[in-house]
Amino acid sequence: MKLTILGCHSATPRINTNPTSQVLEINNHLFLIDCGEGTQVELRRNKIKFNRIKHVFISHLHGDHYFGLIGLISTFRLLTRETELHIYAPKGLKELVTLQMKLANSWTNYQLIFHELSSNISELIFEDDKVEVYTIPLDHRIYTNGFLFKEKPGERKLDMNAVLNNDIDLAYYNKLKQGFDVENNQGKLIKNKEVTKDPEKPKSYAFCSDTAYNEQIVEIIKEATVLYHESTFLDKHMQLAESTKHSTAKQAGKIAKLAEVDHLILGHFSTRYDSLNEFKEEAQTIFDNVELAEAGKIFNYSN
Repeated sequence: MKLTILGCHSATPRINTNPTSQVLEINNHLFLIDCGEGTQVELRRNKIKFNRIKHVFISHLHGDHYFGLIGLISTFRLLTRETELHIYAPKGLKELVTLQMKLANSWTNYQLIFHELSSNISELIFEDDKVEVYTIPLDHRIYTNGFLFKEKPGERKLDMNAVLNNDIDLAYYNKLKQGFDVENNQGKLIKNKEVTKDPEKPKSYAFCSDTAYNEQIVEIIKEATVLYHESTFLDKHMQLAESTKHSTAKQAGKIAKLAEVDHLILGHFSTRYDSLNEFKEEAQTIFDNVELAEAGKIFNYSN
């Protein structure tokens, strides 16, 4: 699992800061999560191929999280894209994008498929044989979701010494990987657990965009491999966090601890702060394994 940060600051873009956008590569999928201004420039800077982006997840309709999307859609058109593009976003984004294309008479030459979100409870919004994606209802000033990306359990691993010692025919190897008991060449039933090993633990990534402190998300993201949680403010500006429905670094640390995640990444920093080290230090008073998001930074999580 690989996470590339394209932007991680709040509000307006600046010379050295971009609003929220990131790319998650998980089990051969590449997912674009939020699409603030500057996203397509950062995609190019990080050498991420546009044609690999087939699914875009937008947390909410504040501009710093989606204003880059119409430009990216337009660029895909200019590049004569043919592959369909799925967009998972709050209800209303389809209307916004469609109106702009209509007024500009610039319809795409590929299929845009909108999955409009409106539920206030967590729901499964994407699934194939390798990955599931769930919404994480958040508490912000407008309807907002985070997203939980989960690998499905992989196949069991063959213990080849045990397999050979039990004289199991090659034709049954796939059955063993799928967890079945099989008969060996002498007709004896061999228990699966005697000749296979557990697969690697599935990884998961929880993206929690703009939100007030909200313990209701803990059960949804429980034991995630990685939690990205907004930390717009430091604790000394708690009153601003409360009035704008954002979180502090310390609150992000509390959520990470309650959810028993492995790693916490902080992001969505207010540009009022000159140094981000205080965010890490503050969160680490609650939760140890903390890292800071940074444009162009890549996080790799492998067993």
